[in-house]
Amino acid sequence: MDLVIYDHLKINEITRPRVGEIRLGEKVKTIPWNQKQNWQQALTDMPERYVLLGLPEDIGVRANFGRGGAYSAWQPALSTLLNIQSNARFLGDELIVLGHVDFSEEMEEMKSLDVQNSEMLQRSRELVSEIDEIVNSILKIIFDAGKEAIVIGGGHNNAYGLLKGLSRAMKDKGQQEIGCINCDAHSDFRRLEGRHSGNAFSYAVNDEYLQRYSVIGLHEIFNISEVMDDFIYNKKLQATWFEEIFVREEITFQEAVMKAVQFNKGIPVGIELDFDIIQNIPSSAKTSSGISTIQARQYVHWVATNSDVKYFHLAEAAPILSHIKTDLKTGKLIAYLVSDYIKARNQIK
Repeated sequence: MDLVIYDHLKINEITRPRVGEIRLGEKVKTIPWNQKQNWQQALTDMPERYVLLGLPEDIGVRANFGRGGAYSAWQPALSTLLNIQSNARFLGDELIVLGHVDFSEEMEEMKSLDVQNSEMLQRSRELVSEIDEIVNSILKIIFDAGKEAIVIGGGHNNAYGLLKGLSRAMKDKGQQEIGCINCDAHSDFRRLEGRHSGNAFSYAVNDEYLQRYSVIGLHEIFNISEVMDDFIYNKKLQATWFEEIFVREEITFQEAVMKAVQFNKGIPVGIELDFDIIQNIPSSAKTSSGISTIQARQYVHWVATNSDVKYFHLAEAAPILSHIKTDLKTGKLIAYLVSDYIKARNQIK
């Protein structure tokens, strides 16, 4: 697992210029080519606020007996993002495209593992723990540099590495608590049985990297009783259920989001968005009953403008699982969400 650092040659390969227009790829920043060996210091020295990182893997999803495909979000998302317009509403020059983590060896090994075999299942979960550590180490560097991270791709297992990196960076600055707000059909708060995409947050709480955790939009029929009890009795946890919001209409969507914001008030937070909450978007657990793409964008905007956000993680999008041979909509949606996040954060100096 190595960090592949992008330069402007790489960005130019993806960007499609057009006369009379300015594309985001013509504005974004990269680590200077002569500083790649010392990219950590270069990142600290650069004035830009946001750092984009890709995590193209689906090992955590497979280790949770799920459908693979989450590795496929990074490339179409980056391609779409670099080719949107740079304009007065969103220049894009405040964004550093760092690169992606190369998981090719681990992905190849995962192909040979039958998770129905107990020994192979254990190995798959060991791989997830190894991924945790590289994500943690890279993200801590980003946070230490005073940047906000935008992370695309991979399973929701990567939330653990993000939270561990953030927690360590914040504790170095004297901040002992961090929180997380997640919009997700599933809590990913399953038992501690070896790491996978379904227990990133339970491990983060258990290991004391996460002190407050809110989830918006949990589906009542896809969360086990044990987890439901956790959200009733554990004071570190807070949830609003999909059926509360959209079926029984006991609370509005905006009220549910702001309830989570209030629960995490006063501490640094990460924003998590699992694409399995968005209706008819290809993901490891695609849903036919979920929030709309507009509501996903509103969620990001509301949290980003009302919280002390340190990262935005877009998890489990899997365009390769689309029934359409060339799925362009998922990458386009990710580009919308990334631009929404940056525009919202830019309102907060």
